Amino acid sequence: MSVDTKSRVTASHLARGAYLYIRQSTLRQVFENTESTKRQYALREKALALGWPAGSIIVIDSDLGQSGAQAVDREGFQRLVADVSLGKAGIVLGLEVSRLARNSSDWHRLLEICAFTDTLILDEDGLYNPSQFNDRMLLGSRAR
Repeated sequence: MSVDTKSRVTASHLARGAYLYIRQSTLRQVFENTESTKRQYALREKALALGWPAGSIIVIDSDLGQSGAQAVDREGFQRLVADVSLGKAGIVLGLEVSRLARNSSDWHRLLEICAFTDTLILDEDGLYNPSQFNDRMLLGSRAR
């Protein structure tokens, strides 16, 4: 983890939870693409490396086997959005940020809430602060 990455994480972020969101689109993917699931769970180690205590890492994996096309049927995603909205999350972690929501409006709504609540977003490519213009542009362009 680079010094720049660690410097973006503040005491305020660490005082809140690290939310690890895990999803595969279909049950078939869950059973056949086990490496992807393992890589998603392994992001927990990044939260630990950034300073979150193990007890503050919340794993949301109730959406395994569900498409990201709509948030309405994804209990885990709805919990994630609610907890971010309530200021409970200091960071949201996902293997690829595009896995958080395939629906562009759901994704942009989450970005807005993260920016408003000063919640960071981390994936395998980097650490982002949606309240910063350049990071928000990068994240916005990654929606599918």
